[in-house]
Amino acid sequence: MKKLKKKEFPEHLLQIPDPPDQLYLEGTLPPAGSKILCVVGSRKNTQYGRDVCEKLISSLRGKHVSIVSGLALGIDTIAHKAALAAGLHTLAVPGSGLDRKVIYPHSNRRFADTILESGGGLLSEFDPDFTSIQWAFPKRNRIMAAMSHAVLIIEAERKSGTLITARLASDYNKDVLVIPGSIFTKNSEGPHLLLRIGATPITSVEDLHEALGLGTLFDPANRADRYDDCGDQEKLILEILQDPQPRDELIRALDIPTHEANILLSLLEMKGHIKESLGQVRLT
Repeated sequence: MKKLKKKEFPEHLLQIPDPPDQLYLEGTLPPAGSKILCVVGSRKNTQYGRDVCEKLISSLRGKHVSIVSGLALGIDTIAHKAALAAGLHTLAVPGSGLDRKVIYPHSNRRFADTILESGGGLLSEFDPDFTSIQWAFPKRNRIMAAMSHAVLIIEAERKSGTLITARLASDYNKDVLVIPGSIFTKNSEGPHLLLRIGATPITSVEDLHEALGLGTLFDPANRADRYDDCGDQEKLILEILQDPQPRDELIRALDIPTHEANILLSLLEMKGHIKESLGQVRLT
């Protein structure tokens, strides 16, 4: 275990109004230059929440992304495990010290070691022997929100620590990403509240990649099967749209008459291969 010097603190953590006075680290921090995604949610997740969490994080395999979460039961643990399964770095920030006698929750003590063995890290501002207490969790949440580029919310009741993390992320000008849920479950009340006040809905893998600035998914190996209904010019457009493009820039890149380009784009949209929203043309 190492007590970090201020210059070793994660980027952005010293820029918040109440930065930590100290930080203890076991293992490693997110690699330099990586996108840091904080994933938090209900301790009593549904199967839907698990499936969404695992699908989204698995889609980040091979990307320069680190998953940060709080080691809590439910979505936090699922997020850490999904990150390890995808070969991603993951950092756990428990609401306790890092000594295994006090680490919270106790049932995740062995899993904390697994994170370290897999090249991840454990981080806490509390003394190593500090036992978790209720007021410690909001303090922990601010650490996760502050050091991340975006916070992804997967299931949360209206009154929960997850919404505290979302509020802190908003205060720190971080992107708040939210998974919509069923109107029939309390676990959707928190996400739907956040959506009403302007959070970004994540309804697909592509939405998440776009929100993180990773571009869209386009697997050339699947091109023959998925795009066998497309001509050569249409396939050229699909190649260009590996990264979303404004329509005007896309047409300029094609270097063909505008009316011809618009016809091709309309055909691709009717075939379900592309869509245009928020001023960008992107793959579906």
